[in-house]
Amino acid sequence: MVAKKAKIVIVGAGIAGLTAAYRLYAISHDLFDLTVFEAGDRIGGRILTTVFSGDRIEMGATWIHGIGGSPVHAIATDQNLLEESSCNWERMDGFPSGPLTIAEGGFTVNQDHLARPISSLYRRLMDDARTGDAKSADGHPGVGAYLRQGLLQYQATRTASTNTGLEDDTWSLEALEESLFAMEECTERTCTSADDLSDLNLSAESEYREFPGDHITISKGYSRIIEHLTSALPPGTIHLGKKLCLIKWCSGDGASPERSPPVRLHFSDDSVVDADHVIVTVSLGVLKAGIMKEDGKGIKFDPALPDFKREAIGRLGFGVVDKLFMEMETESREAFPFMRLAFRQGLEENGSMRHASKIPWWIRKTESICPIYRESHVLLAWFAGKEAMHLESLDDEEIISGVHATLEGFLPSIKTGCRIASVKRSRWGTDPSFLGSYSYVSVASSIEDLDLMAEPLPRGKGLEVPRLQILFAGEATHRTHYSTTHGAYYSGIREADRLLRFYNVGN
Repeated sequence: MVAKKAKIVIVGAGIAGLTAAYRLYAISHDLFDLTVFEAGDRIGGRILTTVFSGDRIEMGATWIHGIGGSPVHAIATDQNLLEESSCNWERMDGFPSGPLTIAEGGFTVNQDHLARPISSLYRRLMDDARTGDAKSADGHPGVGAYLRQGLLQYQATRTASTNTGLEDDTWSLEALEESLFAMEECTERTCTSADDLSDLNLSAESEYREFPGDHITISKGYSRIIEHLTSALPPGTIHLGKKLCLIKWCSGDGASPERSPPVRLHFSDDSVVDADHVIVTVSLGVLKAGIMKEDGKGIKFDPALPDFKREAIGRLGFGVVDKLFMEMETESREAFPFMRLAFRQGLEENGSMRHASKIPWWIRKTESICPIYRESHVLLAWFAGKEAMHLESLDDEEIISGVHATLEGFLPSIKTGCRIASVKRSRWGTDPSFLGSYSYVSVASSIEDLDLMAEPLPRGKGLEVPRLQILFAGEATHRTHYSTTHGAYYSGIREADRLLRFYNVGN
């Protein structure tokens, strides 16, 4: 008699789920009954390569964050994905070491005496935070307060230079330094997804790890990593358009009946699937929606997730980061500079500027506008937090009008008559399959919450219920590489290996 195969269901066809499936199948071959269910109409999750105005672009994951030891870099190298491509791509290279920094109003900021010292100050402060040498500001646990303290200390001790490039009498030295520093903070917002850096946990920064070496993009597209993972899976393993609504499991507390298999999944199309083990790889945003019981959003659990899991989900931060691609009109397609934008700081409560300006509020925390490669006619700007969410709500004409107003407010000094023909933007915040972009450790949480996110259910030893019913993977479950594709990859390996050890398969 042939033994019944253990049924393993993976929820989510992003890099975490597909890595887990790849690992399970590669090592066990045909030992498990393996299925991947994806709510959307495509695989890849927050990895999505597409084409805009003839150039290959990334709507989601963009960078290999360090090439020394990165598993994503290893796959890309092995699959020849870093070789020159016949299609120009979002390579973000070839820019000057000191990009052009322009202050609102149209004058170029002196790099040596203003822009570079502020940038160096900011990098030093963040380096101290990541080595654990940072001291909180008046006991405030957030990164934002620490950074502001550092700027104030710098301004109190620096000697004002006579060669600052202050050619506009509406700017003071302090105001320009403030704007340059805010420009660096806006970059941090897109790197971390924290809308407000005051909510970014300062003590957790020292736990985050980066790979050494260059940060690069994938010439043949990030989605090719996904294609590699799925190519080894048997046909029919992945099912699209299967939105999971409810997971019933056996907690062992008497709240749910014993069953075999112990997990039952209910989908929006009224189908039901039983499983021995489920690896949940949905975003932290979807998990948050589930515990907040938002109608039609998230995944519900019956019985409810235990307190430690719900509290970790609730405490951790999960922000929105979006990209805006802009196609320049044919007659405007001259070399466009890598522009860093120093906006005036100090919005009035009603959103109007103290200095009259047509630049809309939602673009004022955009750190730069730059071509996606040298000589490209496609420009890119990044948005985070409430500005990103507002960007998602705008129609294309409103966006183009706002970009034109911004360019007109900055470009007179470099005589570039750039006009935008069309735009394309991501919408991770309102996409029901994600409800955001990636996680961060908030001041209300700690690095230990990432470990709690990774714990399988039911918890504890010696329970008279089937073990490893619900496992969790995804970038928000990795202690040192959260918010990254390689963190999601590692989490998929971790949970696949947990099941392989459970069945004593492989090494």
